[in-house]
Order: sequence, then C-alpha cells, then structure tokens
Amino acid sequence: MKNKKYHLFEVVGVELEYMLVDNENLSVIPEVDALLTDKNGSLTSDIDNGEISWSNELVAHVVELKTNGPTADHERLSMFFLENIREINRILKPKGQRLLPTASHPFMNPKKETVLWKHNYNEVYSLYNKIFDCSGHGWSNVQSMHLNFPFYNDEEFEMLHAAIRILLPIIPALTASSPIFEGKVTGYKDSRLAVYKNNQKEIPQLTGKVIPERIFTKKDYEKIIFEPIKKAIKPYDAEGILDRHFLNSRGAIARFDRNAIEIRIIDIQECPKVDLAIADFLIKVLQHLTNFGELEKQKSWHENDLFKIFDEVIKTGEKTKLQGEYLTLFDLPQTEILVRDLWMSLFKEISNTMSFENQEIISIILERGCLSSRIISALDRDFSAKNIHKVYHDLADCLDKNKLFIP
Repeated sequence: MKNKKYHLFEVVGVELEYMLVDNENLSVIPEVDALLTDKNGSLTSDIDNGEISWSNELVAHVVELKTNGPTADHERLSMFFLENIREINRILKPKGQRLLPTASHPFMNPKKETVLWKHNYNEVYSLYNKIFDCSGHGWSNVQSMHLNFPFYNDEEFEMLHAAIRILLPIIPALTASSPIFEGKVTGYKDSRLAVYKNNQKEIPQLTGKVIPERIFTKKDYEKIIFEPIKKAIKPYDAEGILDRHFLNSRGAIARFDRNAIEIRIIDIQECPKVDLAIADFLIKVLQHLTNFGELEKQKSWHENDLFKIFDEVIKTGEKTKLQGEYLTLFDLPQTEILVRDLWMSLFKEISNTMSFENQEIISIILERGCLSSRIISALDRDFSAKNIHKVYHDLADCLDKNKLFIP
C-alpha cells in the first residue's frame, strides 16, 4: 500500500502462501526458483501476473501469491487467486508436482528438509538463519494468509489497532489449519502459532506477546516497539541489513512505510474461496468494531490479558471457553460461552453485509469447526501415515477445485 494513502477499509491487501509438493507422496519440493523461471523465462523473485503477483519466501518450497497492490474489489479476489493457483498447478504437473494448502505440512521434518531461498535477498534469509536457526516448524513449515488494512492518519490507526488487538486472540478459532507435525497430531488446533510465539525467543523484542502492546500513535510505536527492536538486533546485525518493519513479528504489525496494519496469525485454508470468505468476514467484523465498539474500553486491554485468551484458543480452537470482561467488548453478558458462540454472535451482526456465498462458507465453518477440527474429524481416530496422506491428498484436490473440505 505504498505511495497513496487510503482510509479505513477503503482497500485491502491479501497474501496467500502455498507449498510445492510431490503429486504422489506429498514430500516438499524446494524448487520455487524453477517454478518462477518456468513462468518468467528467467529466474526472478517477483512476477507480475495481472491482478495477482508471485514471489518467493524464506524457504525454497513456499510460493507467495498476493494482490498486485491494494484493491477495493475483494469480492472477486477468490477467482483471481484460483486462476493463478490453477496456472501454477499446470506448470508443475509435467514435473509430478502440485501445490498443497493448509498452514503446515503433515510429514515434513524441518531439521532434515529445510532449504533456504538461495537467490535475491539471500543475505537477509541467511542472517535470519544464523540468528534463529530457521530449520524448525515455526520458520520452514508455515503457510499463512496476511491481510493488510489501511489507515490514513493517527486517528484511524488508533481505531484500527484497537479493534484488531481485541480480535486477534479469537481469530485462530476460525482459521486454525495446522493440527499435525511430522505425522503426529500435536494436541493444538493451531500448531503453527504454538511455535510462532516462541520461534524468536533469542530476541524477545521482535515478537513480544504476539498481541501488540497498547500503542495508538506512530510516535509511540517508534518508541515502544521499533526502538527496542533496533537496539536488540544491533549485536546480531552490525551492517544494518534487517529492516525494522521486517523484524517486527507480532501477530499484527504496523507498516508505517505503507500506512497499513498487517494481520499475520491467519492459517492458510483449503482453497481461496474459503480464505477470501474469512477475509471478508474479518473486514466486516473490524468495521463493526470500529463503528460501534467502545474505543477507550478496547484500548484498555493489556496484551498479557489478551495473550492468555490467544494461548488457549490456539490449543482448543472454537471450543475454547470464554467468560468475564472480555465478552463485554462485544456487547455480550459475562456468562461462560464458547469462542464459537462469540463468532456466531458477530456473524449475526454483520452477515447481511456479506455475499450469500461467503455467508454460506462462514456458516459451515461455525457449524463444523475450523479446518484443523475438520481434518481431525476426517481422520476418524486413524492417525496412520496412510490415512493422513489420503486426507491431505483430498485437501490438495480442494485447492485446485476451490472446494470446501467437509468430511
């Protein structure tokens, strides 16, 4: 969202990540450079493909698809992304490869299989690897959707940041899609976030408590987040290679270089139709919270208290129990309810502003559970490698067909 400044919810930017795998055994294929070369005719790290652009990521088996700049037309993004996914699968098919969705590969062993991107920006990735050792699930076995929301000035940043902070803890109940690591069910609905919160423990200033601090102006953000980050990274980055925006790893990060807040805790789903329905839902809920929520009450919540909720939700998903003051942020009584019930309440408030198709998708998620819950249900207590393999083959088919995964 560079150059032009936009007002709240005027546009959105969407990024989706997918992994290259073998079509038969689903093993990760670290050949995104070959994919980009096949498409472009020569090696490049970025390809402009109309409404959508393609690029590399930290590891060589993950490709990122993103809107080619901010867009006001998020209703049609599902089809734009689908067209690009199908084009990539056509390029990969002669090699016996395809794209695989979900936020984590069910069999990948990062210690043995991680291959970093070796081309453009390699000096950045190599330095990250030197500091943190990126051959772990929190680094090399992660696929997510990033949503970028604009703000025009400090007043809009205050409103948007306040609303996003209180919503972050419960988002994984909708979006978790990473229940399995290395062939084993982890016990977390969102295993990606379970490792995400600790994968930069060497320099805790980078991730903080995942939920951003109570900061509502650019000046305070510089002082409370960026300055400590710059100070903490200096002993590791004497040449100043790493950018402060790149280093900030909270669950939502302020990008003052593009006047946007980027949400980073959303697991990738089974197909773009579902990703974009969730994006639409979150946009409408955030609009509702900024229009009708009590700003000062939202701002008062400390990140430690919000993190406690987040930490429970990444483990138990939509079945997490909520009670107390947090519910009053959404005009609900303080009696005990499930996170699913809170999302249902929000859905009732804004569903009439969504397309019928997106309403139907969100209704199914709320009824049947997040993708992690549906994956576990499909496995039906048979956690053998053969059965996991079958379920994830079905998920890969869902991606190409733009179809919900309903066991």
